Amino acid sequence: MTTDTALRWLGGVPLFDPSQGSTVIASPGQGPGWWVGAPSALYDRESGLTYLYYRVRKPRALGRGGECRIAASRDGLNFETVWSAKKDAFGSPSIERGCLVKTPEGRWRLYLSFVDPADDRWRIDLLEADTPEALDPGERRKILTAADIGGEGVKDPVVYLLGGLYWMVVSYAPGRPDATAAEKAQMHATADVYNTGIVKSHTGLALSPDGVHFRWEGDLLSPPDTGWDRYCTRISTLLYTPPVWTALYDGSGSVEENYEERAGVAVSLDGRHFERLTLNGPALISPHASGSVRYVEALRLDTEIRYYYEFALPDGSHELRCSRVPLSG
Repeated sequence: MTTDTALRWLGGVPLFDPSQGSTVIASPGQGPGWWVGAPSALYDRESGLTYLYYRVRKPRALGRGGECRIAASRDGLNFETVWSAKKDAFGSPSIERGCLVKTPEGRWRLYLSFVDPADDRWRIDLLEADTPEALDPGERRKILTAADIGGEGVKDPVVYLLGGLYWMVVSYAPGRPDATAAEKAQMHATADVYNTGIVKSHTGLALSPDGVHFRWEGDLLSPPDTGWDRYCTRISTLLYTPPVWTALYDGSGSVEENYEERAGVAVSLDGRHFERLTLNGPALISPHASGSVRYVEALRLDTEIRYYYEFALPDGSHELRCSRVPLSG
């Protein structure tokens, strides 16, 4: 067991030193654009297995987000792939983060974000099956689109079942009715509105009684007018230590830092309105390359929190790491 010794508390949870984490999934290549990460972790008490969703990405010139996988592990560190799907199964130019959920009825769900080939906007669909291995991209159903929220894109779902409701936290690009004709033409030309600088990356919330039919609730956390995170505030995970909700979020200061975000911390007393604690800089960074630590996922167990996250390496590639933090008491 690897335990980080240099811990800090922000909000209601202990943080960790990303540079001391264990490599869980190695980068698929060397150099910028070779990334593995965007994790979602789930512990299944019935089987005693930890399941990990992640996506594999190449540099944009070689095909962007080409594949997503689910892997299983007995110890939370050593994983074996049990399911995978390529972007061709979705007819999409890119796949990004998904969220793995097991329902109270025992069904397995994967909420997955990908670029809609119909309009080049990010959207979220649902795959559902009796086991993770049986998830079928051909039987997916629509969950949330840009049109549903009056925006330009929705992606990177984080889904929790709380108080009988499914809470889905998403990255969203708001509408730009004031955009010029040139900006409108450019907005989806590369099939990634977040990488254009025309819109910023916000975090919003959708609610559902069944995890299928969601109602858009609006904004949770928006980029400030100034600061290190003025371009992106994308919540990647939530932890609840009554009465405080602590969110880790991906922050960036400009479109040039898109894909190389670093992690900040925000808190809320109601789960609906978050305030940033990291006003002067990120809480978690890599000592290498861009400094990126992003898509932090917190899996809270009885005795520890396992943080899974995407981590920048010296050559500019990203690998998937895990840091394990013991819980007192």
